[in-house]
Amino acid sequence: MNEVTRWIALDGAVNVRDLGGLPTQDGRTTQFGRVLRSDNLQGLTETDVQRLVGEIKLRDVIDLRSNAEVALEGPGPLTRVPEVGIHHLTLFAEGGRYTDVEADTGDPADGARRRRIDADRVLPWQGRREDDPREVRVIGFYHAYLRDRPDSVLAALRVLARGDGAAIVHCAAGKDRTGVVSALALSVAGVTREAIVADYAATGDRLERVLARLRASTTYRDDLDAQPAENHLPRPEYMEYFLGVLDETYGGPLGWLERNGWTPDDATALRARLLG
Repeated sequence: MNEVTRWIALDGAVNVRDLGGLPTQDGRTTQFGRVLRSDNLQGLTETDVQRLVGEIKLRDVIDLRSNAEVALEGPGPLTRVPEVGIHHLTLFAEGGRYTDVEADTGDPADGARRRRIDADRVLPWQGRREDDPREVRVIGFYHAYLRDRPDSVLAALRVLARGDGAAIVHCAAGKDRTGVVSALALSVAGVTREAIVADYAATGDRLERVLARLRASTTYRDDLDAQPAENHLPRPEYMEYFLGVLDETYGGPLGWLERNGWTPDDATALRARLLG
């Protein structure tokens, strides 16, 4: 696996990489130019868009951000490109008049309200290892994505499976929500567990730049400043534990998917997209 060629250098996003070049259990390798993963795409420049759409042939964007994040940050420049389909598939159970966390601001008499993100779910920090057992954070957040929005998870994977050109899946940091969906997709394709975990952990190489981008936004700044940067590090053992629980409970990621409506045709299509 060549990490140099998997990273895609853009001016407006710092955690973009191709899911090609990863080894499978049967000796094959995932194809380049099919599925990308990324942090927030709000800051893409015109040159970035031209590279993604013109050179890489990006045709589908899977946006895993919450409704509140999209409302606060805006949908991003790729929404203005006619040939790119935008699929907003939040991984949170959102409903009612307000989504995520809503907080009153200003004088209650004027009815002013300001939408806020639920930072624990959007940017789940891992805590101090000695006093915050891994299962508390991993099951509390990563498995909550599967529990709360299996419909969004399956829809995201079906976009990846049946798209025409390249697809990119992203959230805010490109670490947690994107990491879960990417791990499931790679599991369906038969990528080795070691490679899946290594891909998840690779975001750590860009973490400083990812956090700097998020701190530039009022949407995320206050919540990020409340925790040390190292608490956001995607440690390999968290993905190992997440996938291990799926192994023990459902016989593996594919077992969870099948229990929630994933079909053999879905699996065949996703494998074909990722493996060629």
